[in-house]
Amino acid sequence: MGSYAVFLRGINVGGINIKMADLREALKNCGFPDAKTLLASGNVVLSSSLDAGDVKRQCEKCLRSAFGYEAWVVVLDARSVAGLVAACPYPDDDKSTHSYVTLSSDTAVLDELEAAGSALDGHDQQRLGPGALAWLAPAGGTLDSPFSKISAKAKFKAATTTRNLRTMIKVRDAAAGLAGAG
Repeated sequence: MGSYAVFLRGINVGGINIKMADLREALKNCGFPDAKTLLASGNVVLSSSLDAGDVKRQCEKCLRSAFGYEAWVVVLDARSVAGLVAACPYPDDDKSTHSYVTLSSDTAVLDELEAAGSALDGHDQQRLGPGALAWLAPAGGTLDSPFSKISAKAKFKAATTTRNLRTMIKVRDAAAGLAGAG
């Protein structure tokens, strides 16, 4: 059994509202009996004998059926989440900036997003691996930052999702706890 983190894209924003209790119940009914949600922004940890690609496909199918929306998720095993947190060069708590990690299920899409970010003056980012890009935004101005506006474009939404580093740390810890319990 592997321990996985499932990051949902675009819920509890833009009219797609899902209660975490309903999300947990749907995933449990779809073959993930130990699914646990974290925060209200679509972070789940679960264990499965499936590989990450199959967990992704099963979760998306489940969410589409249970909630009637075009669901996209990024799935990482617990070790990968821990590696991304460790590799992030930015602070998890800073008064002037916020640290983010954009996760992608498609390397080519992340390559394009990274190139767009590299073209921005003053934008600080670092690739953490084939499926993740860390970046900084000014505190209180994340949604207005040029990179945030680029990453919100429709062409990126099916393959990417972004979490702040503090959330990634919580997911890392929960996934490690789930792995330790099995």
